[in-house]
This record gives sequence, structure tokens and C-alpha cells, in this order.
Amino acid sequence: MFQTLPTIRPSPLRGQWYPNDAAVLAAQVDRLLEQGAARLPDLPGPPLALVAPHAGIRYSGPVAGTAFAAVRGRAVRHVALLGPMHYVYRPPILTTAHQAYETPLGVVPVATDMLAALNQALMDALGLGLTPVAQDPEHSLEMELPFLQRALAPGFRILPLMFRTVEPAVLEAVGHALAALLDPARDLIVASSDLSHYFPQAVAQRLDREMLRRVLALDPLGVLLAEEQGMAQACGRAALAAMLWAARDWGAQQAKLLHYATSGDVTGDYEAVVGYAAVAILR
Repeated sequence: MFQTLPTIRPSPLRGQWYPNDAAVLAAQVDRLLEQGAARLPDLPGPPLALVAPHAGIRYSGPVAGTAFAAVRGRAVRHVALLGPMHYVYRPPILTTAHQAYETPLGVVPVATDMLAALNQALMDALGLGLTPVAQDPEHSLEMELPFLQRALAPGFRILPLMFRTVEPAVLEAVGHALAALLDPARDLIVASSDLSHYFPQAVAQRLDREMLRRVLALDPLGVLLAEEQGMAQACGRAALAAMLWAARDWGAQQAKLLHYATSGDVTGDYEAVVGYAAVAILR
């Protein structure tokens, strides 16, 4: 039976990946959202889904701020928050065993009822479901939470999903199940992913252009195959693919690149950079 613990997930990141002081963190995120809003192109409507990076706020914060500026002020019921599990766990699809996440900005409740429904849908479709984990060290989901807390209207709940698989059939089933379970008018999907890792700037930009070309083409299988083909990288390619399959079910017709940068643009070290992108998936 799918169960969660009646506890709040302790943050392994506060005070390290982002400020531990609530006022300092809120001011920093608000500033990044304001700067991001100034970069936004005209959008034809509210995004169905977003791509946002998940490095420390110093590094990818400007790009994440641009992504979440596209939904600033929006009221949603649920955010399906998809990302990679960077640590070694055997199950292919993980979620939290806790009933809420916490940041210095407050508690973000987990939609445990929706996770149970998603688990059942995946069991029916694949014969495998979600594996809850307690006190996980994963940063890919937590780094999006302060932005969601400052950008969205209060009251949303999250469906946290972390992937250890890049099997297309599994990720397509996740995408279809999310699209059926959620409502594009009232819910949001966020795919958390960085792009290429530790290449010189020019190489990183070439690899990232190819990955973004596939994302902007709404091509989930292309996203998954890019690394095998030696064409591009994204640590969250599973999350990107599942999000794209869900968004296509919701009628997505286009995607817009909102911002792109590398860690070198922050640090000045262009010898070994990490790529970051903000993308809006639209009708």
C-alpha cells in the first residue's frame, strides 16, 4: 500500500544552497523574479509547464527567476514537481515519504491523495509505481520551492517525483498519467533540470543548443536519446520527457526559451561550466 509519513521533510540545503534566513531568502528570490520578469518575452497565455534549473541560488537563480516570473501571481491547486534523483536508489520512480517539505519561507504540503492516485494509475499501466523515500538528500526539487513559494499564490500542494530511470515507456506512462490526473487550467508541471556539465563554455553552448532544440520541438523521445547519441546532456532528461508527454496531452503546441546562461556567466570561469535554461511550454 502507498503510504507517507506524517512528518515534514527536513531540508539538507538551507544555509548552504540558499539562505537560511527567511527575510534574506524572500528578498533574494523576489529580486530574481523581478529581474526575470524584465526578461520575459510576450507569451500567448499562461504556461502549461516550465523548465527550471536547480543549482545553488547563486549560480542558477537568475535563470530560475525568469522561469517562475512567467507564473508570478498565479493561483494553482497542484504543482507536479519532476526532477532527477542524483543519488543511488534502486527504484525507478521515487517520491517523498513525508507529508510536507519545509524551507525558511514555510511549509509546502504534499498532495498525498494525488500521489496515491498517480501510484495506482502507474501500477495499472506499468505494474510498477512510486517508491516513497524519507529524509532524501536530493536538491533538484527543493531548489524550486522558494521560487514557487514567492511566485505562486498561497495554497498550492506539490506532487514530488524523482527519476532514476530514462526508460521511454515508463516516462511516457508517467506523462500520460499526470495529464489525466491534473487539470491544465488549475495545475502546473515543473521539470527541474540543469543542462551540460563541466565543459568549456563554447562546447557547453553547442550541447545545450541541441538539447533546447529538442525541448522546444516538444520532442520527449529526442530529449531522452540526446545523451546516448552524444549530442547533448541534461541531468533531468527523464523529468523533461515526462513533462513533455504530459504537456502534449494537454494540447501544448509550442515552447519558448525564456533565458539561458551558464555558471561561467556568474563566476567568470568559462573552462568548466554548467548550463541552465528557463523554458515555458504553451498551448
